[in-house]
Amino acid sequence: MNPEQALQETGAAERPLEPFRQTLARQALKLERGKTTMLQINVGLRCNQSCRHCHLCAGPHRPENMSAATAEEVIAYAERSRFEVVDITGGAPELNPNIETLVKRLSSLAPRVMVRSNLSVLNDQERDRLTRLLKERRVVIVASFPSYSEAQADSQRGKGVFQVSIDALRKLNAMGYGQSGTGLELDLVANPTGAFLPTPQGQMEQRFREVLKKKWGIVFNHLYSFANVPLGRFRQWLLQSGNLESYMQRLASRFNPCAVEGLMCRTLVSVSWDGSLYDCDFNLARDLPLGGTRTHVSHMEGPPEPGSPIAVGDHCYTCTAGAGFT
Repeated sequence: MNPEQALQETGAAERPLEPFRQTLARQALKLERGKTTMLQINVGLRCNQSCRHCHLCAGPHRPENMSAATAEEVIAYAERSRFEVVDITGGAPELNPNIETLVKRLSSLAPRVMVRSNLSVLNDQERDRLTRLLKERRVVIVASFPSYSEAQADSQRGKGVFQVSIDALRKLNAMGYGQSGTGLELDLVANPTGAFLPTPQGQMEQRFREVLKKKWGIVFNHLYSFANVPLGRFRQWLLQSGNLESYMQRLASRFNPCAVEGLMCRTLVSVSWDGSLYDCDFNLARDLPLGGTRTHVSHMEGPPEPGSPIAVGDHCYTCTAGAGFT
């Protein structure tokens, strides 16, 4: 266990809240799979940024990166499973040497392919060929953009990242991304910059549209607002700032039983850089394997069966707080 993983575990006994599993049982709820329609692929933890809110502790010096052999096994799994959506994430997936192969092969296997980007790495001229490929294959770009305030964004992601991200969004708009009628979808993801829950999504999306259009002429398709998951580097910050216990209490107090049915883990299977399968990327960060049983993608015949149990932990309170995390 590395020091950052140890920090994820530290303080668990200090949280005076009901375990998530018990909350489900008390409310006569079961968290089980429906039909699995989405494959999420985490190609590694290498990233050009070290964001404070990252649940994976991704960064420039992380060695975990999906190999060409594992990428082929993932593609074979997608071919035999025929998912409706493929979601490629990281780290910064643009930094994986197999990203172009994954995009080319997977875009012919699924009607919708998404690539998650922190924007700063995509703005590098070395990624121009990849950006053109994404446009050619009509891949959805899901961009992390936590705030339209330069000070807030840079405090979370690093000095100078905000302006680079603005430049990247302008570049994508110029290519047709986010523009009406092009079919090139550009979505933004915003996370709070501290130990609090996000503003309601509809309200936040309207404000982002107004500010980005007025100040920089930027347009986008959708904005998704999510709470930060108390894992990885964000958990480390919560511990160091003395906010872990209060943040967990805040999440648990907002538990919404109606959010359980629509949780993404019910329709998604996540595969890590080494080919291990998980119920979601957050369980990957906690190393809670698919349904509680360690399985490699090469040994999986198809999507997980409906009704299969989903591994849970107290971090799951994040996804059931308020409107939920779907």
